[in-house]
Amino acid sequence: MNDEVLKTTPTTTSEFGSRQSDSRNVGALSFRAARASDAAVCAPLVFESGEHEFEFFLGVPAAQCIAFLTYAFALRGGRFSWRRHEVAVDAQGQIVAVLAAHDGRRILADDPHVVWTLLRHFGPLRMVPMLLRGLILETELPKPKRAETLVAHCATLADARGNGVFTALFEHALSGSQSVQRGLDANQREIVLDVLVNNPRAAALYQRLGFVALPRRRPVSRRLPAQLESVRMRLGARSGA
Repeated sequence: MNDEVLKTTPTTTSEFGSRQSDSRNVGALSFRAARASDAAVCAPLVFESGEHEFEFFLGVPAAQCIAFLTYAFALRGGRFSWRRHEVAVDAQGQIVAVLAAHDGRRILADDPHVVWTLLRHFGPLRMVPMLLRGLILETELPKPKRAETLVAHCATLADARGNGVFTALFEHALSGSQSVQRGLDANQREIVLDVLVNNPRAAALYQRLGFVALPRRRPVSRRLPAQLESVRMRLGARSGA
């Protein structure tokens, strides 16, 4: 879950498919930090960034996954919080893309927070198997190391795909005023993400953004569904750096 790193399971970016005949264009976009009030809009996008990962981790239908993400997004802490996310907004004020950044220096409390969040939302009996599946998923989508920042939860609204929206959001995230605070200074940090092996379109997009696939260091867990096999990618040197 770009946590889908990326998907982020948690995380893969959805910016593919045929171009849409709507009025959106990259020049009309604005970018800002996400807000707690964005939860209802951003949660479905976060889910789309890694729907297979979320359904495996939580073991509940899509609607319940989205309800959990809506709850978790509105919280002040944790890997699903609005405080980790940045959004692209079109000329009509609609959020059309989202991404999260997980700075490896600032994730110490993430695991306890996930336990607390699952407990509050699902209760203790349902939480335990979720945590066990989460440990399995983490063998494929590991947390970022201290020197890394993991980009995750990357997704674009369906009718805005194919127009460069996510590319614009990503470039802004790496060059905007919050890039250092979010750990997205590519000159100082290793920027990584995860992409599903069976999602070559997402991999191609990330390659265009400058990411390079890293060699696998461990076999895929036998307990992990085959469709969740992923590749970790790292952002290469950028021109002008």
